[in-house]
Amino acid sequence: MGQPGGDLACQTPYAGVLTAYERHLTAERDLAPHTVRAYLGDITDLLDHVSRLGCADLDSIDLRDLRSWLAKQQTLGRSRTTLARRATAARVFTSWAAQTGRAKVDAGALLGSPKPHRTLPATLTAQEIRQLLDAAAELAPEADTIGLRDLAMLELLYATGIRVGELTGLDVDDLDQERRLVRVFGKGRKERSVPYGAPAGLAVVAWVRGGRPRLSTVTSGPALFLGARGGRIDQRAVRSVVHTRLADLPGGPDLGPHGLRHTAATHLLEGGADLRTVQEMLGHASLATTQVYTHVTTDRLRSAYRQAHPRA
Repeated sequence: MGQPGGDLACQTPYAGVLTAYERHLTAERDLAPHTVRAYLGDITDLLDHVSRLGCADLDSIDLRDLRSWLAKQQTLGRSRTTLARRATAARVFTSWAAQTGRAKVDAGALLGSPKPHRTLPATLTAQEIRQLLDAAAELAPEADTIGLRDLAMLELLYATGIRVGELTGLDVDDLDQERRLVRVFGKGRKERSVPYGAPAGLAVVAWVRGGRPRLSTVTSGPALFLGARGGRIDQRAVRSVVHTRLADLPGGPDLGPHGLRHTAATHLLEGGADLRTVQEMLGHASLATTQVYTHVTTDRLRSAYRQAHPRA
């Protein structure tokens, strides 16, 4: 092994370990590229830390080394959320190392995670979302190609609660315009069908028939939403659209596409949708992830009660 603190990509045996682990995350677990990068970044940092502690191979790493790494992150001011994510990354890595025979024991099996502070997601009120979409509609006459696209994206994000990456990955054939359903490929490429309402349906049809053909080029392929140059629109462009439109909303919060996802989920629950339905619509693997929205609606109910009830 090279000298501690050097570039791990050039060291052994960890260089080979990182290459094999990247292959596992990509090919076997089928994780998204940004997730793979995050995991590899965490584990590269971990292996750099343990090498400085004198661990020459994976068998040398024990629970104290892992805790030492997390403690260092804490002294650097990392948030509880970051620490929890890195603890998870360490456990996943040590479990893989043990299962593949690269380590005799799973050093991270007993590694705990600091509980992150749960912050309630910011959302728009029903009136604010109406103002946002009405303003976008005013800016989307039939002659305005970009306006038609932006309105369709905003309507679809709010109507379905899909993630921005799921939106940019949509193809034209993923839309069932007759039944108003969109086929979505979520995390881990899990497929689900999500309904959308009449306003979103009208906006999408106007874009597909009147706007998309004006931007379409030989490089467009089947992509539903296109950028200004005709290629598939990227996530950064969608975020820019959402932020720009919300900036024109008087007193509205500065939210991105994920804020529209939070808003859709909150409004569904406030309207009487059950938690399991919202979980399926959002594509959450765990019901616990969806339950955060019950806190949002409960807080709103409590606030309204305190303001309106004479004996609150």
